[in-house]
Amino acid sequence: MQLIFEKSRTGRSGFMLPEIDVPVVAGLPEKYCRKQAPSLPEVSELDVVRHFTNLSRLNFSVDTNFYPLGSCTMKYNPKFTEKICALDGFSDLHPLLPQLLGGGMLAQGALEVLYNTERLLSEITGMSAFTTQPLAGAHGELTGVMLIAAYHKYNGEHRKHIIIPDSSHGTNPASAAIAGYNVVVIPTDKDGFLDMQAYKQALNQETAAVMLTCPDTLGIFNPRIKEIADLAHAAGALMYYDGANLNAILGKCRPGDIGFDVIHLNLHKTFATPHGGGGPGAGPVGVCEKLIDFLPISRVIRRSDGTFALDYHKHKSIGYIAPFYGNFGVILKAYAYILRLGKSGLIEASENAVLSANYCLARLRDYYAPAYGKSCMHECVLSAAKQLEQGVHALDIAKYLIDRGFHPPTIYFPMIVKEAMMIEPTETESKETLDAFIEVMIEAASLAKTNPEALHSAPLSMSVKRLDETKAAREPNLRWKPK
Repeated sequence: MQLIFEKSRTGRSGFMLPEIDVPVVAGLPEKYCRKQAPSLPEVSELDVVRHFTNLSRLNFSVDTNFYPLGSCTMKYNPKFTEKICALDGFSDLHPLLPQLLGGGMLAQGALEVLYNTERLLSEITGMSAFTTQPLAGAHGELTGVMLIAAYHKYNGEHRKHIIIPDSSHGTNPASAAIAGYNVVVIPTDKDGFLDMQAYKQALNQETAAVMLTCPDTLGIFNPRIKEIADLAHAAGALMYYDGANLNAILGKCRPGDIGFDVIHLNLHKTFATPHGGGGPGAGPVGVCEKLIDFLPISRVIRRSDGTFALDYHKHKSIGYIAPFYGNFGVILKAYAYILRLGKSGLIEASENAVLSANYCLARLRDYYAPAYGKSCMHECVLSAAKQLEQGVHALDIAKYLIDRGFHPPTIYFPMIVKEAMMIEPTETESKETLDAFIEVMIEAASLAKTNPEALHSAPLSMSVKRLDETKAAREPNLRWKPK
């Protein structure tokens, strides 16, 4: 497909600008003045409409096809939340309004949404308080680690490392390192759990926190999680909950009840707000009672007369971690989703997510090796190790799925599983959709035995075939240049 620059023809235009009705200011320093006109595409309105409409048809989205990315949770986003977010009373608010006029009285509805969302998330997770400010899951994660650092510093302790399992999300060690901590990696044992012996050896008075995803990236809930938390607390460390997989345990288990002190949530994973495209995102952070005073400012509070205000007077706070009050529109969508489903609906969503993943695992385990021989939670991890005997990699199966109209599952993660394929069907897909996906996976396993070249050459139906991904990363070509 041509770039829009390549469709450009000199003198062609799709718009008309009005005559300039203000004087041209002279005297701008020469270094700021262009020597020649910018190289912008000259195209008609019709060319523009067709170009971007055709580009949109190349996009793969959850609104068009099944999207079983493990760990990333690409679930369907209900459209009623978009309508609520577009209501004038929300969409027309300026974020500075609570500070500029009336002490927030002109933005009471928005402040109430933030306050109520924090309280709902606290109830769902078992935490004492939340901040909705973080602008993404990774941003929330870093905020959580900063809270941990502030807590230890306030108590006069200089703790040096954070314990993280080898099956963690990559943002876990990154967040710990950015916050100034060393990372101690604990291996996974033969059953897919945190190696307890290695964990006990690593845990000491220099441990600031233990970061865990529960259920973890292998799709397994660790039955010894309370013991892990008790050991951490006995050493003076805090427990951090990576909330990426909270959608597996809604209404079944609250992280705060089993010993976690800090948690970040991915609203797109658990509460059906949009995901991907570089944002907007939201990664609210919850804390236990002893960490409340360290939360970012400002905090939304409810006054004695029932109105809402912003509180900046928190001398222990880690300060500002985001402009304004977070991505309000995303938070609003999650708030509407939670209210619409209610307690029973959220529990049912988790139950269906777990059921869907185990259905996929049960039907595919004879064709692909399960990472660990047990039932899973909301996602299942399979291995293409069998197919590797015929020279077929997980990547080949992923490319074949594209040809057959399905987005591939996450591959090569967790990295501790050889030829990993991580499938997360979510609670929003029908059995018919899952069956169609499973049949193509079985078809790929059969081709690996009878015609591996069919997998090696996929995809055949896409505008882009196999790319040199290493070269694309090392030698990016991101800018059009005229010939």
